[in-house]
Amino acid sequence: MSVGHVARVLEEAKIATIVIAVKSFETRMRMMSLPRVLLTPQLLGRPLGNPFNEKLQITILNRAIQLLERADRNGTIQDYY
Repeated sequence: MSVGHVARVLEEAKIATIVIAVKSFETRMRMMSLPRVLLTPQLLGRPLGNPFNEKLQITILNRAIQLLERADRNGTIQDYY
């Protein structure tokens, strides 16, 4: 939940944020009313995938940047796939 507090503080300072979280936290992410969330099907604690899987990690980060560019309202939650 602390990531939500950090995101809100950054957003208040006019710094756009994207929270990348695992799909199993979707309900919690919705309750926190975060500005932008990208949900991934990865394992708990590894929202960007396994260590050293650079190709997947870069793909997830690119999707997060696309979400930042396309989100047209607060509370946007998007699935990675």
